[in-house]
Amino acid sequence: MRKLEEYLRIAEDAVSGVVYPARPSGLYEPIAYGLSHGGKRLRPVLLLASCDAVGGDCMAALRQAVAIEMFHNFTLLHDDVMDNADLRRGVPTVCRKWDDNTAILSGDTMLTMATCMAAEGVSPEKAVGVLRVFSETAIGVYEGQQYDMEFEHRTDVGLDEYIEMIRLKTSVLLSGACRIGAMMGDASERVSNALAEYAVNIGLAFQLQDDWLDVYGDPKVFGKSIGGDILNAKKTYLLIKAMELSNEAEKAELAKWLENAACDPSEKIAAVTAIYDRLRVGDMCRNQAEVYAEKSYDALRSASLGKDAEAFFESFGAMLLKRVK
Repeated sequence: MRKLEEYLRIAEDAVSGVVYPARPSGLYEPIAYGLSHGGKRLRPVLLLASCDAVGGDCMAALRQAVAIEMFHNFTLLHDDVMDNADLRRGVPTVCRKWDDNTAILSGDTMLTMATCMAAEGVSPEKAVGVLRVFSETAIGVYEGQQYDMEFEHRTDVGLDEYIEMIRLKTSVLLSGACRIGAMMGDASERVSNALAEYAVNIGLAFQLQDDWLDVYGDPKVFGKSIGGDILNAKKTYLLIKAMELSNEAEKAELAKWLENAACDPSEKIAAVTAIYDRLRVGDMCRNQAEVYAEKSYDALRSASLGKDAEAFFESFGAMLLKRVK
């Protein structure tokens, strides 16, 4: 197994090495722009490492790694249109730098390019399997996005629904990366399933960590302002758990603050956070994140990949969750 830093370099080199047609520039320049502004390259790293971990050669899975990253970035282009977002990774979104129609069309092209790449360099039989996992993964992500949009207009979202939404929207793509990587390395179904289960649970832990950090994190470490989810009345583990545990007076107070778009932002954040503190939902969120992290490591150990591979995936999980500490 290579070190994490080497997988990151291999993934970055593969993504940045994609050559696009020169024309029409209005189609391909936004794609190159979207992919060039970083991101953690977590998904291609997982794919490459999964391939190596099961005895394959990750260098034979580079096109599949690029495919999974291109698919991820396609979803971001379309997400930014749906969210009317101005910035992504600190730079103007494609829909702002160009326009919505360009972002949609370039995103469509990214999806098609990613699908083609996923089947490159493998036998027809393996291509069928890879494309099946790729397609199932994509549909899962779309389902998660749909649930997320529906939740914006509901006040009765339960925790089970929320966990399923973040599993689809966040974890499924990590899981798909592991499955495809394991498939490229000719892993058994048992090992492939174990790696996928590892990825699902580490993704859930990561998202719950993000929910907690948005309220309780250090802005200098977190990398963005605190309280954005509260200001946007976004459904998170903390809000849903608070609504579940609160008495009628607390429910009314929460609703009053969340529905008031005209109040002072800092006052709103402080008031809702105070309710969270009283109900201890922050601690519950962190504890649940740790439960999912432990589940991920249990799944990893069940794969019996050997000490080097286990150490790598444990370090990957630690990197992903380091801001919880």
